[in-house]
Amino acid sequence: MELPFFVYGTLRPGEHNHDLFLRGRTESEEPGRMRGVVLYDGPGYPYAVEEPGGVVCGEVVTASPEAYGELLAALDRLEEYVPGDPRNLYERVARDVTRADGTVVRAWVYVAAPGVAARLRGRGRPIEGGEWRSPQSS
Repeated sequence: MELPFFVYGTLRPGEHNHDLFLRGRTESEEPGRMRGVVLYDGPGYPYAVEEPGGVVCGEVVTASPEAYGELLAALDRLEEYVPGDPRNLYERVARDVTRADGTVVRAWVYVAAPGVAARLRGRGRPIEGGEWRSPQSS
């Protein structure tokens, strides 16, 4: 499935991984919100944890068709995601995201893997308002 991506951390415009991974590979980037997730502070980047009632702010990124396969592989490497690997820190899942104009689109998003999510729920620090920005971009 060639889905857009929902990014909420270091891949957002103005953050350090945006230019490294997305510049020149996208058709569009627009604001969006994803329900059913809560952001938790990580070591220099956030984790989205699936939890009812939460909302996360980010961008819906549509890859250029010619760059899609390369971008998907690059983002999987960045997030250290390997399908089915129990050591994953993140899982890539398809979820509904609401664009700024109110339309809903299915998108790939990297959420905390089950073990990481359990630790964050137990002793992590939720990010109020569901919007993360690095100190450098503030």
